[in-house]
Amino acid sequence: DADRQAPLYFKTTGEMLAEFDYLGTAVAQEVVITNSRQIAAQIDQLLPVPQETYQPKIAGSEQMVTDMAEEQAKKLYGTPLPELVQERLAKELKSIIGNGFAVLYLIAHKLVRKSKQDGYLVGSRGSVGSSLVATFTGITEVNPLPPHYRCPDCQYSEFITDGSVGCGADLPAKNCPQCDGVMEKDGHDIPFEVFMGFEGDKVPDIDLNFSGEYQAKAHKYTEELFGAENVFRAGTISTIADKTAYGFVKKYLDEKELIKRDAEINRLVAGCTGVKRTTGQHPGGIMVVPKEIDIHSVTPLQHPADDKKSGVITTHFDYHSIHDCLVKLDILGHDDPTMIKMLEDLTGIDAATIPFDDPNTLSLFSGTKALEVTAEQIRSPVGSYAVPEFGTKFVRQMLVDTKPATFSDLVRISGFSHGTDVWLNNAQALITAGTCTVSEAISTRDDIMVYLIYKKMSPKQAFKIMEKVRKGKGVTEEDAETMRQHGVPAWYLESCRRIKYMFPKAHATAYVMMAFRIAWFKVKHPLAFYATYFTVRADDFDAELIVPGQQVILKAIAEIEAKGITASTKEKKLLTVLEVALEMQARGLAFKKVDLMNSAAVEFQIADNHLLPPLASLQGVGENAAASIVQARTGTPFTSIEDLQNRAKVSKTVIEAMQQHGCLQGMEATNQLTLF
Repeated sequence: DADRQAPLYFKTTGEMLAEFDYLGTAVAQEVVITNSRQIAAQIDQLLPVPQETYQPKIAGSEQMVTDMAEEQAKKLYGTPLPELVQERLAKELKSIIGNGFAVLYLIAHKLVRKSKQDGYLVGSRGSVGSSLVATFTGITEVNPLPPHYRCPDCQYSEFITDGSVGCGADLPAKNCPQCDGVMEKDGHDIPFEVFMGFEGDKVPDIDLNFSGEYQAKAHKYTEELFGAENVFRAGTISTIADKTAYGFVKKYLDEKELIKRDAEINRLVAGCTGVKRTTGQHPGGIMVVPKEIDIHSVTPLQHPADDKKSGVITTHFDYHSIHDCLVKLDILGHDDPTMIKMLEDLTGIDAATIPFDDPNTLSLFSGTKALEVTAEQIRSPVGSYAVPEFGTKFVRQMLVDTKPATFSDLVRISGFSHGTDVWLNNAQALITAGTCTVSEAISTRDDIMVYLIYKKMSPKQAFKIMEKVRKGKGVTEEDAETMRQHGVPAWYLESCRRIKYMFPKAHATAYVMMAFRIAWFKVKHPLAFYATYFTVRADDFDAELIVPGQQVILKAIAEIEAKGITASTKEKKLLTVLEVALEMQARGLAFKKVDLMNSAAVEFQIADNHLLPPLASLQGVGENAAASIVQARTGTPFTSIEDLQNRAKVSKTVIEAMQQHGCLQGMEATNQLTLF
């Protein structure tokens, strides 16, 4: 009971002396003060986590990274390298090798190379695309140099360094003045400091998006590189949120029939908030321990609390607590590389060859003409349904407000959509009022540093201001005065002060590169696009609602939208799928009915210029049942419903779902009474 709680707390010296006053003043001081100090002096200083970084070792990693980067630089930009490229490369290599980070680059290079060899592109996330060395070693596709032309035949190059162009993809086509070959366009103007700090000594965090189908293989490959005994899943600790804590406190007070003032309730809530609730594992985090280091000198180990028999071993300490001590690799699963792989398989086109300046693809983000439909037909003024990053209602409205005309505009919109108080209550109002354009508004953290440098501010000062703003700390009056002296307008200052969190430009760029490729397939190869989307992303596809046609789809959409905020999560997901299916049919493409003998288990197939849905797209037919049917039908067609039920071992519910859809038309059960 709270009223009978013993007075257990850290007492002051005066309180302790009072507790022992029965010993007399001299002895009490000896017990409380003298002896305590003697005991403390005998105890070594210990830290739960070592303060040094234990990096795995790969012999010759420094030289390998240097050689790879320099070789690729010369292959792209010739010998001697342009001064701008040479300076950037030398600066980065000095930071990377001087701080012992070469091994991280080499590990990431090996992981990405293995995935590409196995047919899967890898997307980068976070700020790793800010590193030119990461580009030259194949870790990221993002080139952080200023926008430029590059001749693939004679290595001639031209750089645009005045900030007049957002990225290379926005440059007009141009032939090489030396050899008349068609020049490639590249560069996204991203400073290296965003990745490794102004001094270049911040531990690089290389996060990679592998295909969800390939993630387990990538994890396995790290074990091959370092040994299974040196690779562990990154542990996480879940804590009690403030709303949950409030519920605990209110329930406790109700049960005890206590009435407390709000101030006391808030005090109790604050005491509960942040307390450990359970442990788990990071979805893609891998902690690598050097062979000569015992993992237990850094962290205890455990199985996940929610799956003790999984065979997975995680770090007991939260990875945030030990990420400066051990190397953490983020090998995450993502749908975009999976979609790209399926699109490549269906069309035979290498996605890496898709140009980022295709006008028809770019037009999807400002209208519907490229799809040959009207806005009314698809219920959207833009054609970005099912395009990653740009398909949600929130971002589609952003597209309507901004009317993007260039690739760099799309990158900025991605930055707007992922930031906090970057678009809403900020850039949206500025653009709508005509105060600034899309290309001038602050979108990503890098924008601030690059903009201030173009305003002739020192790179170090520009970096410091960027760091404050992107962490939500605003701009001090001293910094504001410096910005005014460099010609920064008042609206820009106010925008900086409103921002709470900002996305890194390299992350936005990498995501938009993947999204643009997928959008290109949507324009050029629509059946392949929709087959891929519905296979990879549309878990809530309902053949009963979608296959019959547009009128049934429109009715289902109206019913869900009429529910407003009361619509269930499942209905909201279904709404997204229905919108994409409506668009597909408005483009003159159609679905076939699910076919017992020809539909795949879970993949959508292209058949007779139609899409053939899988067996699992029928409500009531799960993936396991669908797989059983596909396996059972191999070689021999089903002769009756009874034959299907006996060979595939499926339930009555599955049979009824297929009967309702007409899959079993013409098939009779030989013994209907005993079949179920």
